[in-house]
This record gives sequence, structure tokens and C-alpha cells, in this order.
Amino acid sequence: MNIAVVILNWNGVQLLEQFLPSIIAFSPEATIYVADNASTDESISFVEEHYSSVKIVKNTHNFGFAQGYNEALKHIDAEIYALVNSDIEVTANWLSPIIDTFKNEPQTAIVQPKILDFKNKKYFEYAGAAGGYIDKFGYPYCRGRLFETVEEDKGQYDDEIEIFWASGACFFIRSYVYKELHGFDDDFFAHQEEIDLCWRAINKGYTIKYNYKSMVYHVGGATLKQGNPKKTYLNFRNSLLMLTKNVPKESLYAVLFSRMILDGIAGLQFIFQGKFSHFSAILKAHYSFYTLFSRTYKKRGSFQTKKYYNIKSIVYQYYVICGKVFAN
Repeated sequence: MNIAVVILNWNGVQLLEQFLPSIIAFSPEATIYVADNASTDESISFVEEHYSSVKIVKNTHNFGFAQGYNEALKHIDAEIYALVNSDIEVTANWLSPIIDTFKNEPQTAIVQPKILDFKNKKYFEYAGAAGGYIDKFGYPYCRGRLFETVEEDKGQYDDEIEIFWASGACFFIRSYVYKELHGFDDDFFAHQEEIDLCWRAINKGYTIKYNYKSMVYHVGGATLKQGNPKKTYLNFRNSLLMLTKNVPKESLYAVLFSRMILDGIAGLQFIFQGKFSHFSAILKAHYSFYTLFSRTYKKRGSFQTKKYYNIKSIVYQYYVICGKVFAN
């Protein structure tokens, strides 16, 4: 099975120096690509000088995560795309279990490995952990991570199960499915575009799986730190865009209204915490959402699954009844 490991890069020469060796060492089955988002550092020259086997795709601008991959993958021919952040360390035999899943399960379109924390390898990593879900209002959560609570990996999620979304930090997708879905939504730029993509895949009848036998370590926040207001802006805006595209029509406006109230509460919390830049980021996110609403609504597909959430409100479970670990 022809597989392309594609690493999106923007001014990340230090990350390439640190993490590219493990990908090369443990990916003999794959062709490795660096998709460069018009870096101004020494990223391209470093790869060309030290890793001649790695192919380079040069984007003309910094398109962000979503469009960056969309542009680069136009030039890559493979059956399976492995989309890998530049701050991912892979492990021996990380590809074989994924390839087996695709070979044995024709309806499985996307697969996520187990994602552990590079800085504390006994624990799951925030972005993806052991597979993702969302609640009724579009809040993402994972097996192994609910909001700021991250679990230690004790083998509790050593399984191969169906999930709702796979983390963009490291996930695998059949190339024909990626093309059928027209890739990521360029309007997202970065954050939650992978959840939107997975949701659209499920709406098309495809399956998304988690496979613990494949394991990687993720630094997280290497390109945009957790406390950055831009991250707050993108997460709040893109969540609303994702809901607009994918929630069943009969409940769309009720869900959006409820989510806006919850966003307002989150904004007040930022004010009480003295984080005024994050409060401002939520206001900007909503303004941007309003300007994009009409265009986003037109992107809705012909079918939206009604079974998109397992928990009605993860906010209620986590903050009100203090359910701090995953419960399916």
C-alpha cells in the first residue's frame, strides 16, 4: 500500500532537526515529504543538505494548516496520506498497524494512532490522545483528555475502536476520500479543520478508527502556544463554522444559539481572570463567524448525521458534576 508521510512546515527548522530523524528511521514503507509553507528560515536548505531522500513541496505562501495541506497534497500521489505535525516523534512499527487497518477495513477512511505527550511520555497528549468526540454543542474532547485534565496512559484505551474525529497532529486518510471531501476547509486556516473533515466523512458514510498499536509522541503548541489569544480566536470561530456546516438542519439554530450563550459565559470568565485579550478574541471570533455565515451555510452537504455526539454537554459533565475523565 503506497503511503506518503507529509510534514507541514513553517519556519520550523529546529523541529525538523529534532523530529525528522525518527520519521525517516521508522518509516521504510513510506515516501516522506516536507510541505513547506513559504518558510523564511533555513528549513528547505536543511532538508536538502541533510536528507536528500525527503521530497519537498514548496507552497507559495503561509497558507496555514488547512490550505497548506490542500495545496501541497495536489502534488503528492499516494493511496494513503499520513499528515504529521513537525513536532511529532514516531516509534518503531508505527505504520504497520495503520496499513493493516486500511487493508482489512475498506469502509475505514481515517485512522488515528495513540498520541502521547513528548514531554511526559507516561501521559496522553492534549491534541488527540486516544481518539476524539464532540458534544451536542461542538466542544471537542478525547479519550484521555477532557478540557485541561489529561490522563496517564495505563492501557485503559489499548483498543481499536470507532471514534468521531482524529487529531490533525497525526492522522491517516485515504487519498481518494480526501479528494472526495475536497480536503480541509480553507476558511478555517488552523484549528478544528480536522474535526470538520472527519464530520463530513461520517456524513458520507465513512468510518474513523483509533488504533493503539501505532504510537507517537507530540510536543503540542510548538507553532502556536496554548495561551495565545489567536488560538482562542481560531478555536471559537472555527467551532461555530463547523457547527454551521454539519449540525442537522432541524436543530442547527438552537445549537448555535446555545453555543453563543456558552461562548458569552466563557468570555465573562476571561474578564474575571483578567485575560482581556482572550475576551477580545472571542468577540473577534463571533464577528468573523457572522461575516462568513452565509458562505459557510452554502457548504452544507446533502446529509447530516443526527448521531454526532455521545454526551449532550461535556461542559456540564466536567464543570457541574465533576466528571474529569472520559466516560462513553
